[in-house]
Amino acid sequence: MSRTELIDVIDTLRQDETPQETEALRRVDAERERLTERRRLWRVLRGTVSTLIVVAAIAVLLATLLLPVLQVSGDSMNPTLQDRDVILLVKTDDWKTGDLCGFYWQNKLLLKRIIGGPGDVISIDTKGVVSVNGEVLDEPYVDELALGECDIEFPYQVPESRYFVMGDHRVTSIDSRSTVIGCVEKSQIVGKVFLRVWPLSGFSLIH
Repeated sequence: MSRTELIDVIDTLRQDETPQETEALRRVDAERERLTERRRLWRVLRGTVSTLIVVAAIAVLLATLLLPVLQVSGDSMNPTLQDRDVILLVKTDDWKTGDLCGFYWQNKLLLKRIIGGPGDVISIDTKGVVSVNGEVLDEPYVDELALGECDIEFPYQVPESRYFVMGDHRVTSIDSRSTVIGCVEKSQIVGKVFLRVWPLSGFSLIH
């Protein structure tokens, strides 16, 4: 029997139904619809739970490999980073001159650029030109050179297990040039800035 013929038979049977049978069939149809809706909701719920599990797994992975998302505050890293930029950091023990790092200072997380590591000899002239171990440092990330807020004497040798850091906005940045902050201990450094995620127009890797 074809589907059309079966529907015709059902319609014929419905025409011969008593009111009691009609009510019973109505209840059966309602129950079937209810069960169908329940199955649909269960599929949606199961899909949602599966998605949440995947998201949670990714979050755990990111928490293991990356530090929390951070929002830049201030202009000490201009022009590389702007106020309110949102960035990600990655954990690493491999630090070199030019890396942009985040470190704790008095319970605050600051962002600066590594200029020199343990044992390096740093010099900065009155115009703000930086030399590391006697060689002038190429700094394409700096718009305007300046000696800035500086109360240390040069040449300056970076102590063991410490790093000399500076902000890219040399005029306003308070950094290792000042004894207020000084050189940063390796244990204070929490990660390397590697990605700007906001604003979307500025989404990019950070060098």
